[in-house]
Amino acid sequence: MARSELRGVVAVDGPSGTGKSTVARRLAAGFGAEYLDTGAMYRAVTLAVLRSAVDLADVDAIVEVAERAELVSGTDPERPTVHLGVEDVAEEIRGPEVTAAVSAVSAVPGVRELLVRHQRRIIDAAVARTGGIVVEGRDIGTTVAPDAGLKVFLTASAEARALRRAAQDSAAGRDASVDVTLADVQRRDRLDSSRAVSPLRRAEDAVEVDTTELDVAGVLRELTALVERRGLRPVPERSRR
Repeated sequence: MARSELRGVVAVDGPSGTGKSTVARRLAAGFGAEYLDTGAMYRAVTLAVLRSAVDLADVDAIVEVAERAELVSGTDPERPTVHLGVEDVAEEIRGPEVTAAVSAVSAVPGVRELLVRHQRRIIDAAVARTGGIVVEGRDIGTTVAPDAGLKVFLTASAEARALRRAAQDSAAGRDASVDVTLADVQRRDRLDSSRAVSPLRRAEDAVEVDTTELDVAGVLRELTALVERRGLRPVPERSRR
């Protein structure tokens, strides 16, 4: 890949349905940077766990499955991919079975330690390769990349997030009920915020952006302005003269 206009790491955190994936991908694409969806990595490991039919209460067995999983995450924002071995699992990891189990699997300390190491390797390689990467998840600014040049924490009302999630599921051909999705959003919030290791929370130096009343373009404008104010977009030599 060519060198990007972004220098360093932009961490985008927040609960489900705040628009993290869409905005992070478009932000990365706009700067010619790389992109990493850490949530997809946890979902892929969860799929591997479900396929292994291990007890979700057996943390040792879950960690063993995670260690064996051949997880490969692509970093092209135009075509983000996630594979288990050679199998493309991008669609399957968004299904209801994985959604119902991912909080339990991602709360296992051994799984988080394993994936955080993997994520840091991907981030370091991307910065060395192209200069910049946008990383989204729930613990990027607090745990995965605490030294990120820009940390953003996206929020939105639970109702707005449920409407977005339901619309996404419907567009993807999955059964979608706003009431069921709202209950799931609230359940995920409780589990993600209360887990013992790397709980969902805003980093002290993160900029909070409420997306409840903003469309994607509006959020993207705010994040682009933040990138430029932080000096993460180098000014070309000719522009300095």
